[in-house]
Amino acid sequence: MHDIGFVRSNLDLVEAKLRARGADPAALLGDFRSLDLRRREAIREAETLKARRNELSEQVGQLKRQKQDATALMDETRALKDKLDDLDKTATALDDELRLSLSRVPNLTRDEVPAGKSEADNVTVKEWGAKRSFDFEAKPHWELGEQLGILDQDRAAKLSGARFAVYFGPGARLERALAGFMLDLHTEKHGYTEVLPPFMVNSKSLFGTGQLPKFAEDLFRTSDADAESAANGEFKDADHWLIPTAEVPVTNLYRDEILDETRLPIAFTAYTPCFRAEAGAAGKDTRGIIRQHQFQKVELVKFVKPEDSDTEHEKLTRDAEEILELLDLPYRRVLLCAGDTGFSAAKTYDLEVWLPGQGLYREISSCSNFESFQARRANIRYRASGPKGKSEFLHTINGSGLAVGRTWLAILENYQQADGSVVVPEILRPYMGGLTTINKQNF
Repeated sequence: MHDIGFVRSNLDLVEAKLRARGADPAALLGDFRSLDLRRREAIREAETLKARRNELSEQVGQLKRQKQDATALMDETRALKDKLDDLDKTATALDDELRLSLSRVPNLTRDEVPAGKSEADNVTVKEWGAKRSFDFEAKPHWELGEQLGILDQDRAAKLSGARFAVYFGPGARLERALAGFMLDLHTEKHGYTEVLPPFMVNSKSLFGTGQLPKFAEDLFRTSDADAESAANGEFKDADHWLIPTAEVPVTNLYRDEILDETRLPIAFTAYTPCFRAEAGAAGKDTRGIIRQHQFQKVELVKFVKPEDSDTEHEKLTRDAEEILELLDLPYRRVLLCAGDTGFSAAKTYDLEVWLPGQGLYREISSCSNFESFQARRANIRYRASGPKGKSEFLHTINGSGLAVGRTWLAILENYQQADGSVVVPEILRPYMGGLTTINKQNF
């Protein structure tokens, strides 16, 4: 969320950055100048009346001490109180309207983020690995998984509907192996602390990371959560939503807290299920497990000082890339253009893995620097060391390290053999009980 004072002083910049995202500033900000002016005028008038009320109170006290009639001044004081109450209500209502408007305004992208409206305008900044050549026609993962008997979307649909999957035998174990491998690498080598957070959160948590109020329709909620109220910025402590990513509970661990500077940077990793309604994805990726209502992901989250966020963003992205390199999965790093950058992010790298069965690259990780945007929404600060250290908003960074299901399908497509079997990457074999090849199963 943006600071009102910053937007007021830099409105032209804010509007230009919104247009670079392909957004309409007027639709998001409304008449910001008029609304802000009316709010400040109400506050100024209230302050003037409060000063007059205090002055009258002193005069009333003097007259009473002198045993003189103070009725007229007391009547004026009561009239001022009624007017002050109205002004306070007006100022509060204008402030709420202004903050709700600002809560729907996305982060401002960095200057180095390229202009553009869609993924077609993203810029590839790195490519790694050689694409495998096959002497047979490579199959997509949904055919491989079904023929091997390790992936069943029809039975999942019977259980839960579309966009769900059931894994069997070595398919289920491969998912578990990938999660264990990723967590071990991030904790033992990269220095992250593992966290197991709740899989349901309240509206305040989703507001903190930027999913609410704008994206309520993309979330799954329990019966105690009111989506309409949340979309209007009205949050209840007792409501519950299923997490769309571990970013939400992990980032909000420090909501409304002030951390000591010496604790930074803090790096967490978490393996959780993720739940997404995919309301805006009707008809997209209906085959396979690219876009699911439930999937598992290993998330990386960092809390850092502002001056360190660029360096830490690069480090986190490299930590995610190392997973792909150790699995020998060809990928590319893409700098997202302004129009394709997520709501809360100031700069994002997508890692896209090569899928030979489909002949294309697909996102497998999105690594973002949010700067102070999420910290402002969640009120996460740090205090500089020393007796006169001031508190300020820290920066948050996160990324997938990696999306487990998409890594699973990338292994199937890249390690497939002519007979339909799939070779297990060498580094995963200890996690697979020594299994070297996934052959056809019968369940």
